Amino acid sequence: MIGYAVCASFCTHAASLSALERLIKLGYDIQPIISENAYTTDTRFGRAEELARRMEELCGREIIHTVSAAEPLGPKKPLDALVIAPCTGNTLAKIANGITDTAVTMAAKAHLRRDKTLLIALATNDAMSQNLGNIAKLITRRSVYFVRMKQDDPEAKPHSLVAEMSEIPEALEAAIERRQMRPLFLS
Repeated sequence: MIGYAVCASFCTHAASLSALERLIKLGYDIQPIISENAYTTDTRFGRAEELARRMEELCGREIIHTVSAAEPLGPKKPLDALVIAPCTGNTLAKIANGITDTAVTMAAKAHLRRDKTLLIALATNDAMSQNLGNIAKLITRRSVYFVRMKQDDPEAKPHSLVAEMSEIPEALEAAIERRQMRPLFLS
């Protein structure tokens, strides 16, 4: 079973759901996980309730959206791999520094303690500033892989990176085989 976690980079939710649909069509059995902010916050990009409903409908499972519900994913309900798409800079920093105060960071901690595959589809405006050290910290860690990424608006957001969400299925297959897709940064 694959865990598929969604954080609060709201503008990337539609692309993430498209990737999730592709994974399901490829035959993956998916456990949906949503951060508390994504689970409760309505934005101009969509309603939180609709995101949760759509993920449950696609996956055929109840969403994990609390720390206590995510904790058993390591010892009692192990996943084969965990995808975080989108992974915000906030969540990336927490994972890199061992902070487990959300459903997604707890799922990552529970999962990584077994050295299982974690695939991160980053979407953050501070990737090449405040979070650059966290990317470096995680990219060198065994079992952590990144979906290839690019700057979405180099002029207006010079520190921003966003994963190529359409590549999640291929990146997951590579990560399960313990390979990082290259080049990591797209132009």
